[in-house]
Amino acid sequence: MSLRTAQRASLVDQVIDQLKEQITSNSWQMHAKIPTETVLAEQLGVGRNTVREAVRALTHAGLLECRQGDGTYVRATSELSGAMLRRLRAAEQLEILEVRRALEVEAARLAATRRSDADIARIEAALAERERAWEIGEPNAFVEADLAFHVAVVQATHNLVLIDLYEDFSAALRASITAAGTSLNSTYIPHEAIARAIAAGDVSAAERAGHACMEHILIALTEVQELSS
Repeated sequence: MSLRTAQRASLVDQVIDQLKEQITSNSWQMHAKIPTETVLAEQLGVGRNTVREAVRALTHAGLLECRQGDGTYVRATSELSGAMLRRLRAAEQLEILEVRRALEVEAARLAATRRSDADIARIEAALAERERAWEIGEPNAFVEADLAFHVAVVQATHNLVLIDLYEDFSAALRASITAAGTSLNSTYIPHEAIARAIAAGDVSAAERAGHACMEHILIALTEVQELSS
């Protein structure tokens, strides 16, 4: 009996590993709907109950989200990001922005000392797309471009731990940027100074620009919250 239990648990673990690989390799994109239970069972050569247990485990870990009557969607790319997303859903927007400030100011400082020509090109391309989205009034595109800019800055640090942490934090950051944009209404916060300082290799200027950017958001958000209270 215990041998059969161990074999079944091992099979579920194998399915979990394979499904997780689809997520972490981006074969299943963030927010995408995954194949149905029946399709997965056929592809993996296992029973539907095994797939159901594996999906349930990944849902509990925060990587998947089951929507009643709709299907199952990719919610996060790692257990850390899933746990972080659950925690940040209960956090205040101001708390999330304070964490953003710590990460992004340090990222700007490090990027100024370590950026390559390719990094600078990615930062400038993201900045240009951010400007374009703002000018034509596309809020969703602006949020994605704004996040892409900050991701490009973090990648320019070449600190793998910071990059992984920021990627895990990105789902919550996307919600934070969206909420901040809604709260701040038409307020525009320029990012050119960050990009210029990083390109110039000016560590002090990059740190100041990153800090000024986040302080602008935090101050404006605090004012909005005070007015609404």
